[in-house]
Amino acid sequence: MRKILVVDDSEYILESISVLLSLEGYEVYTANNGEEGLQKAFEILPDLILCDIQMPRMGGYSFLEQIRANPKTESIPFIFLTAFGEKHNMREGMIRGADDYITKPFSHDEIIQAINIQKKKTETLQKHLKEKVETVGKAVSFALPHEFRTALNEVIGSAKFILSSYDLLQKEDILEIANDIVRSSNRLLRITENFLIYTKIEALANIPERREQLRSHFTDEPNAIIQDIALLKAENYKRKEDLVLDNLHYNLSIEISTDSFYKIIDEILDNAFKFSQPGNKVRISSVLDGNMIKFTISDEGRGIDVNKLKSITTLTQYEREIYEQQGIGMGLVIAKRLVEIHDGKFEIQSEVGKGTTIEFWLHYRLN
Repeated sequence: MRKILVVDDSEYILESISVLLSLEGYEVYTANNGEEGLQKAFEILPDLILCDIQMPRMGGYSFLEQIRANPKTESIPFIFLTAFGEKHNMREGMIRGADDYITKPFSHDEIIQAINIQKKKTETLQKHLKEKVETVGKAVSFALPHEFRTALNEVIGSAKFILSSYDLLQKEDILEIANDIVRSSNRLLRITENFLIYTKIEALANIPERREQLRSHFTDEPNAIIQDIALLKAENYKRKEDLVLDNLHYNLSIEISTDSFYKIIDEILDNAFKFSQPGNKVRISSVLDGNMIKFTISDEGRGIDVNKLKSITTLTQYEREIYEQQGIGMGLVIAKRLVEIHDGKFEIQSEVGKGTTIEFWLHYRLN
C-alpha cells in the first residue's frame, strides 16, 4: 500500500495529512472536492482513499458511490474524515461501502493506525484470495478430467462427424447434432460461470463490510420470481404436471439482490428436475418464520449419497466424485454460500432413492 488519495475541501487538512503521510513513506495525491477526487482516483488507482463528507460539487457519499460502482476502484479501502457532529451519520457511510472513519480533529497516531488497519485487512484478504484461487485451481484439476473433457469431447466429436459425413447427412441429422453441440457448450459455460461465481462469493465472505453492504439490496416479490423460474424449468424438462406450488407468500421483499436470488432458485430447481424422473413431484412452498421467510424445495428423485451430502453441507473443497453427477454438488454449494453471506440459513435433507428436501431462510420485510 503506497499510493493514498486525500479528498477534502480544507487546504489545511490536505496539507497536514500530505506532510504526515509523506514522512511515513506514502505517495500522496490530493483533491479539493469529489469530482476532482473521482478523476484522480480513476487515473492513479490509489491503494487507499481518505475523504471528507461535506464538500462542494460532489459530497463524500456521492463520491463513495461512484468509487464503489466502478470495477477498477470498487475494492479500494475507503476511510471517511468526519467532524464530531457528523458522527451519527457514519452508519450510512458504512452501509454505502466505507471501511472506516476518523473523527476530526484527529491525531497523527489515529491517522496512521487507521491506515495500518486497512493495510493489514488488505494483506489478509489477498492471502485468503490466494488460498481460494489455489483451492479453485485444484477443483478445476479435478473437474477437467471429467466434466470439461466430457463436454469438450462431445462438441469435438459432433463437429468431426459433420466434417467427415456432411455430404451424407440429412437436414434432420444436422439439426440433431447441432442441438447436441449447443447442449454440451451450455454445460461448459455453466461450469465456467459457477467457478467464477464461487470465487467471487468467497472473496465477499472475507470482507464483513461488503457483507453488510449486501444487506442493502432487496428483491421484491421473491415468490413471483420463484414461480416464473419454476414454470420455465418445468417446461424445459417437459414436466409441467410434476410441479407443485404451495403456500407462496406475496407483498414482501427479501434482503438479497435479484441476481443472487435467481441463482439460488435456478440451481436448486435444476437439480430437483435433473435428478428425478417424470412423474416424481417437485414441490415448492414458503412460510414466514419470525423475521425470516423459509423457502422449501423438495423432489422425489434419486437423492444424494451421504458422502456427497457431507461435501456440500460442510463446504469442503470440490472433489471429483461431486462432478461425476454432472454438477450436483457445485450448484448447491454456490446456493448455500449465497444464502449464508446474506446471514441466512441453508439445510439439506436427502435419502438415496427417496428424494431431497432443501430449506433456506432469508430476512424479509413487508411491502
